[in-house]
Amino acid sequence: MAIRTAVNRALTAITALPTAAALVNGNLTLLTTATASSSATLSFTSGIDSTYDVYMFKFIDIHPASDGVAFYVNFRDGGSAYDATKTTTYFLSRNAEDDSSSELSYKTGQDLAQSTASQYLTVDSDNNNDSSQSGELFLFNPSSTTFVKHFMSRVQGVQTNQHSMENFASGYCNVTAAIDGVQFLFSSGNIDSGVIKMYGVGDKQS
Repeated sequence: MAIRTAVNRALTAITALPTAAALVNGNLTLLTTATASSSATLSFTSGIDSTYDVYMFKFIDIHPASDGVAFYVNFRDGGSAYDATKTTTYFLSRNAEDDSSSELSYKTGQDLAQSTASQYLTVDSDNNNDSSQSGELFLFNPSSTTFVKHFMSRVQGVQTNQHSMENFASGYCNVTAAIDGVQFLFSSGNIDSGVIKMYGVGDKQS
C-alpha cells in the first residue's frame, strides 16, 4: 500500500492535493460487503472479473450457529454451482487457553486433490457467544482463461476446546474457465453473524 508524503516536510510547499484516483490506485477498493444473519451461505456473484488482478476477502467476527463446524470456501467457474476443481494444501497451529496443549501440523484430511468439494478454511469452530473467527483470503487473476486460479487464506479463530487456532489454506482452481463467484459457508448450520468484505487490490486493469 503506497504512502504519499511531503518530501521536505514543509506543508507550505504542497501546491496540490492528490486526486481520489491516485489515492485508490495501488491500494484497496471496497467492492462488496456481505453481512450474515442466520445465513446458510454468503456468496459473491458479481464484481469478480478482469477489473482487478487480485481480489481480497476479509472475514470479520464470523460466528457459527452450530458448534464444532468447519468454515468452507468454494468457487464458481461459469456455471450455477460452486464446484470448481481444486488441488490444495492445509496446515494449522493452535494453543490452549490453559497452555495444556499446542500443535503445529499439516492436515491431510483438510486438503484436496482434484476435488470439487468445498475447501476448509478452519476446523472445529466454537460457537460460544464470545467466540468468532477473522482472517482473509486472496484470489489471483480469476478472469484468466489461460492459467489455473490460485488462492490462499489465513484465518484466526477459537476452537471448540478453547484453543487459539490459526489456519492456513492455499491451492488452485484447476480450470481454465474464469472464476466468477465465491461462496462461504459452514460444514453444518448457518453463519449466525459476521461480515465479509470483498476488495479489489491494486490498480484497475485497462
